[in-house]
Amino acid sequence: MAANARAAALDVLLHNASGPYSGLPRTAGWGYPEPYTRDLMIAALGVFVTGNERLIDIWRRILEMLAQNQSRLGHIPSLVHDACDRGASDTTPLFLLITAIYRKISGEADFLEEAVSKALTWMEYQSPDDCIAVTQMPTSDWRDEQWVLGYGLFVNTVVYCYLQLYGQHRRAAKLRKMMSRFTVTGDVRHRHVHEGLALRRKPYYALWAYKVYSSERFDLLGNSLAVLAGIDPPLRAEAVMAWIENECEALHEAGELAVDLPPNLFPYIKPGDPDWIGRYEKYNMPGRYHNGGVWPFICGFYVAAAVAAGQPQLAQHKFEALTALVWVARAAPVDYGFNEWFCAQDGQPCGQDWQTWSAAMYLYAAECVERGKTPFFDWIREAGGIRLEECPDEDPCV
Repeated sequence: MAANARAAALDVLLHNASGPYSGLPRTAGWGYPEPYTRDLMIAALGVFVTGNERLIDIWRRILEMLAQNQSRLGHIPSLVHDACDRGASDTTPLFLLITAIYRKISGEADFLEEAVSKALTWMEYQSPDDCIAVTQMPTSDWRDEQWVLGYGLFVNTVVYCYLQLYGQHRRAAKLRKMMSRFTVTGDVRHRHVHEGLALRRKPYYALWAYKVYSSERFDLLGNSLAVLAGIDPPLRAEAVMAWIENECEALHEAGELAVDLPPNLFPYIKPGDPDWIGRYEKYNMPGRYHNGGVWPFICGFYVAAAVAAGQPQLAQHKFEALTALVWVARAAPVDYGFNEWFCAQDGQPCGQDWQTWSAAMYLYAAECVERGKTPFFDWIREAGGIRLEECPDEDPCV
């Protein structure tokens, strides 16, 4: 079944490879014809492990067009073809990450050097107190219907990854140290006390934190990336994986999870909770969409995180569950749906079929399970072990 699913996933990518906007790839087979930057950057991980020269050349063109449409200050647009569609917090760091990976697999060490330099400068200005960690506005990352405010976990894990790949190891180490500090739990943030993303009595990182505010809800994507990148040391990574599985078992028992894969966020935000927003009533109900939906592309990261954490049996088990999930279609008459997202409580597909990043991250997860390695992230974890005394201190104030 997995072999058939892998072949189907490649068919999805080839089908979506050319869309109506400048011939750029579609975000989904039918529902999303636009080339969304973040989707295509994340999908690059799966594209690159296929070795398919046609697809890799197309993703090279995506990177080149993003560079052409980069803002004067270095920001990468939300749509590959539209230089004026700006405002996302994750497009620029994802562009930097994928360009760094492309440089390594292609051997072109200076590929898009000018655009990379401008993007790195843009990202430095996203840190309000020059602490390397970057901040964001609500609904500006991939969760366009959920508030993530200030130092968001997901975006900062991507920053850590690209810092390591561009050889900025000291800055990456300082970012990891900042993330390992506890969130501020009192009413007063004392001078020179910097908030972090670590939580007391919990093995995972906060969804976000800023000064005296934070969210302790669990972000599957951000925490999976923390494990993959080696931000979590081995014992903590093992504890995180065990915690996720225990919590998912509790969600099953409570009737809040119908599939054998974790939701993207939990506990779900419910009406009456302090972080409930009225708009969620229409777009983001508990167990749905960004508020606890099950997203195949994120589950691909989770499978890879299990491999990185040294848990091959868990990775295999979750990959089999993911294979069953991507089989289901919502509307399209296809053998494998590779749907966008599923309702946690009943396991029904609710998004668009033949979603590009769902197919791509399935291929990436399959590669990780088969090889027992995590392509590209292995490099990042190895870079995390470089002796810092061998690296220049770029800024003594951070």
